[in-house]
Amino acid sequence: MSRLVLFNKPMGVLSQFTDRGNPTSRATLSDYIDLPGVYPAGRLDRDSEGLMLLTDDGKLQARIADPKFKLPKTYLVQVEGEPDTGALTHLSRGVELKDGLTRAAQAEAIDAPDLWPRDPPVRFRKSVPDSWMRLTIREGRNRQVRRMTAAVGYPTLRLVRWSVGDWSLDGLQPGQWRLA
Repeated sequence: MSRLVLFNKPMGVLSQFTDRGNPTSRATLSDYIDLPGVYPAGRLDRDSEGLMLLTDDGKLQARIADPKFKLPKTYLVQVEGEPDTGALTHLSRGVELKDGLTRAAQAEAIDAPDLWPRDPPVRFRKSVPDSWMRLTIREGRNRQVRRMTAAVGYPTLRLVRWSVGDWSLDGLQPGQWRLA
């Protein structure tokens, strides 16, 4: 029977088990998960936080990670500024990036979510407000959410992947994992 691990990846952790070839030691999945035979189903940038799925089932791994299956991935995104309706509509219809037009997404402004404190904290500037949005995409290009928000004029300050498909981060603190 296959295993599926839900892991709340803290900021600063690489989404791989080793960091070979790097002269300075960086945190990896092996610092948190001691479960042989499981591998990440997709990636999450080192400077992003939130849900990572790991499995020992190659078919399940492909179904989760491969964009052709269009599995929704929902992110809570803290951005610089306060996106207007036009920016949210633009995100919803797709954004032109250097590597092409993104698929349509779901984008909505939300109140600040009740999340754990980030280490290090997000920079605070009195002269520039920040706000939160929920963004759901069905593809997974490199740094896609950050590039999308920047393209509509609202750079990402904090990025937390909350869910992938039917699996969510609910109840997991940073660095914690559980079997699904």
